[in-house]
Amino acid sequence: MVFAAVPLKAAFTLLAGKFQTDNPGAAVDFNFATSSQLANKLTQGATADVFASADSAQMDTVVKAGLTGSDPVNFATNTLVIVTAPGDPKQIHSFADLAKPGLRVAVCQSPVPCGVATQLIEDHSGVQLNPASEESTVSAVLTKVTGGEADAGLVYLSDARKAGEAVDTVNFPESTSAVTVYPIAILKHASQPALAQKFVDLVTGPTGEKVLSQAGFANP
Repeated sequence: MVFAAVPLKAAFTLLAGKFQTDNPGAAVDFNFATSSQLANKLTQGATADVFASADSAQMDTVVKAGLTGSDPVNFATNTLVIVTAPGDPKQIHSFADLAKPGLRVAVCQSPVPCGVATQLIEDHSGVQLNPASEESTVSAVLTKVTGGEADAGLVYLSDARKAGEAVDTVNFPESTSAVTVYPIAILKHASQPALAQKFVDLVTGPTGEKVLSQAGFANP
């Protein structure tokens, strides 16, 4: 059983197929949710073999609760980008452009990692946004843009890449001030610790690196 942050769904699902090929008879079950939801479930008594977080702070919560059986390993990073409707009709070319009057911007709310990252970029750049909506997930921000309810949104590169031609992507240099680090750890009460270690090894090894890179993640 793997508890994993939602942005990892596509990459981890591919890796699960590889894992099951390499370990006949083994099956990987996932619980995909926000990192804060997963950390809360674990501290409330839920059991799993592996926890992969999209936020070091949520992993720290699980570590401090004494629930990890191994030291967390950082296996990927993700960076925020701006997404717009195809063709970028509002001509958004920078982070500062998101503060234009009348522009409908969708962002993630805190304590969701993408919301924390957005706030860090605002603090670092001095550009304060006035979002039209604050969503609980990155996918909800993306839906606001693809559905025409927002002119622009701040999402992870991995999510923008998954959306394909449904959006235009605008990279901006300020995003480097809020790179999100993804840690993974085996949990203390894992029912399958040996298989859990094999899954972590797959994620952190060359195959995992390749799959994650194709999904828009970078190396830690």
